[in-house]
Amino acid sequence: MNETWPEIKKRKMIERRGETFDWVQSLTVALLVCVLVFTFLIREVRVSGTSMLDTLYDGDRLLISDLFYSPRRGDIVVLRKESFSSEPLVKRVIALEGERVNIDFEKGVVYVNGEALDEPYTLEPTYRRIDFEEELEVPEGCLFVMGDNRNGSTDSRDLRIGCIDERLIMGRALFLVVPGTDIDGDGRDWSRIGFIS
Repeated sequence: MNETWPEIKKRKMIERRGETFDWVQSLTVALLVCVLVFTFLIREVRVSGTSMLDTLYDGDRLLISDLFYSPRRGDIVVLRKESFSSEPLVKRVIALEGERVNIDFEKGVVYVNGEALDEPYTLEPTYRRIDFEEELEVPEGCLFVMGDNRNGSTDSRDLRIGCIDERLIMGRALFLVVPGTDIDGDGRDWSRIGFIS
């Protein structure tokens, strides 16, 4: 049976409406999934300052997550310390609860439980004391954190920050999404995009 022109037109219009509805439905689901992922699983954070040089630069954009996260020594974490700064702080975990931290400021070496840390990620040795005394034991439920730019970082050596309560950790830095401007101001080094260690 042949369709008339008005019947063909009506059928095509119904098909287009169905396709449009499918597209709108797919986009809505994709948007909802993105919102849920970026709300509960992954967050985007901007590095502010130079305390993590040469690992991270001012303006770097990072993806972080706290899903099933348990801090480990060497991790780069993002934390909030409202009494110090309204902006998130990005630091490296140096010691966990119960561990003893000692710093030889003459040699620039950090010791945890009497062992010198192998820290190839630091910009230079640790010569800046700030408020740090001879030795510190990290309290229960806390972390001792430092920036990789040891002599240009305000971190757990400063009494205003001190040892960080683990509940203040927003998450571990996982991925560099957008690089900030290089120190020299030469622009962005897009080859730095990738997983963070």
